[in-house]
Parts: sequence; structure tokens; C-alpha cells
Amino acid sequence: MSRIAKLRSLLEDQPTDVFLNFGLAMELLKDDQKEEAIALFDRTLELDPGYLAAYMQKASALIALGRREQAKATLAEGIAVAGTAGDSHAADQAQKILDSLA
Repeated sequence: MSRIAKLRSLLEDQPTDVFLNFGLAMELLKDDQKEEAIALFDRTLELDPGYLAAYMQKASALIALGRREQAKATLAEGIAVAGTAGDSHAADQAQKILDSLA
């Protein structure tokens, strides 16, 4: 059974598990299934709006799909959340990517 299949199976029993949603999104990215990955990053952020890595990974997938404006909005949201959380490192990383899209 593939990692994707295993994660899907686990999510059937635990659909609100933030880590499983994020993990499946990451595996889907590796498998070049960006649209589905983005949907799962959205689900991750719905479950935990403070999950900073999901903003970065979602933005990366959006950039790869040529959806720069959506990526910019995602990064800006992530920067705001990182600022509220006091995570200046994550905010700085997201800002650098955002600046590169300007």
C-alpha cells in the first residue's frame, strides 16, 4: 500500500486530524497532485489556522500552478498568523517568498 493510500485510510477514521491532513497534502505534492494537495492544505488550515507550514506549502503549490495572486494572499495570511504567534522566523521566510513574487 502506498503512503498516499495509507494516509487516506487513516483519514477515513480520523478526518479531523491536522497532521494526517497535512501529511497527505505533502505526499500528494510529491506525487504532483497539486490541486488536491491545495484542498488538503485548506482543510489543514480550517482545522488549525495556526499551522504555519501549511501556508508556506500551499503557496508553493499555487506558485507552481502559476496562481501567483492566490499565493500572495496565502503568504500574507501566513505572515499575519506568524506575527500573531510571535514566530518571526516563519514570517521572515514567508515575506522573502512574497517579495520575490512582487
